[in-house]
Amino acid sequence: MLVLGLETSCDETGVALYDSERGLLADALFSQIDLHRIYGGVVPELASRDHVKRLLPLIRQVLGEAGVAVAEIDGIAYTAGPGLVGALLVGASCAQALALAWDVPALGVHHMEGHLLAPMLEETPPQFPFVALLVSGGHTQLVRVDGIGRYQLLGESLDDAAGEAFDKTAKMIGLGYPGGPEIARLAERGTPGRFVFPRPMTDRPGLDFSFSGLKTFTLNTWQQCQAAGDDSEQTRCDIALAFQQAVVETLTIKCRRALKQTGLNSLVIAGGVSANRALRQALEAMLGELKGSVFYARPAFCTDNGAMIAYAGCRRLLAGQHDGPEIGVRARWPMESLPSCEPQAASCK
Repeated sequence: MLVLGLETSCDETGVALYDSERGLLADALFSQIDLHRIYGGVVPELASRDHVKRLLPLIRQVLGEAGVAVAEIDGIAYTAGPGLVGALLVGASCAQALALAWDVPALGVHHMEGHLLAPMLEETPPQFPFVALLVSGGHTQLVRVDGIGRYQLLGESLDDAAGEAFDKTAKMIGLGYPGGPEIARLAERGTPGRFVFPRPMTDRPGLDFSFSGLKTFTLNTWQQCQAAGDDSEQTRCDIALAFQQAVVETLTIKCRRALKQTGLNSLVIAGGVSANRALRQALEAMLGELKGSVFYARPAFCTDNGAMIAYAGCRRLLAGQHDGPEIGVRARWPMESLPSCEPQAASCK
């Protein structure tokens, strides 16, 4: 089955072609970072308008790069949620219109399921069951995964997600947007031990997260340094390192607990924050101690992309799932409410 995947959930327009026999044939991405940077964050209306401008040219580009004719496409997958409603509607309406014109089924894909399955695009994919740590700008969740659509939520953030905390912290100390890469860049030059930040909610049982207090602690530290006349670049680096270390260690502690609680020894990390090198190193070290394995997608597929949507859509379309002709999206959508499709879709790579 050859599936066209469309991703328009936030500030990146992604298009990809995935074939169940040949794998990923082509993918293209346009990032809106430069568009939103001057505002310090995503402006929903601007994001939606830019998706309208970029989507069809990217589809033509991907079809051309793959050497695929429209008549060869068997289905279209698009991000139906969660995300920005206006942005989601651009992808959904485009997908439904093309599906009608090409007489193929269309299917709305859960954005976080796409992230969760992105490591399946790699040469050595994880095997079910495993624990997944989903860390992106809007989500921080621990999930037990027994198959596609067979998800058990173990814990989640009660306030700011990890990626959100990275972006907001970066803005507080005068860094650019997006904040995650900026914090990571400065942290490489930080002085270990100058600042030690709390590891939130690690002193109590459970697998939930909370990063709002850590964000406030960071702001107070920065303001105290400014009041003392020390707002140098090195101080920013030291604070960035302390913040990143706190987030990474908190996530690692919770992942260890989740693996122990489930009795599993395979961990998948997915979402934009999974590209953070310090987080990968910490989780690899932890899984090494436990004699387990950690899996993640290549950096290009950690952030939003069309390839993960095309793959997830392929699995579900092969299972016989598809949408009706109506256009519907969801700003919020619990992933554990998704139907299972693993047994029927076993033939898809």
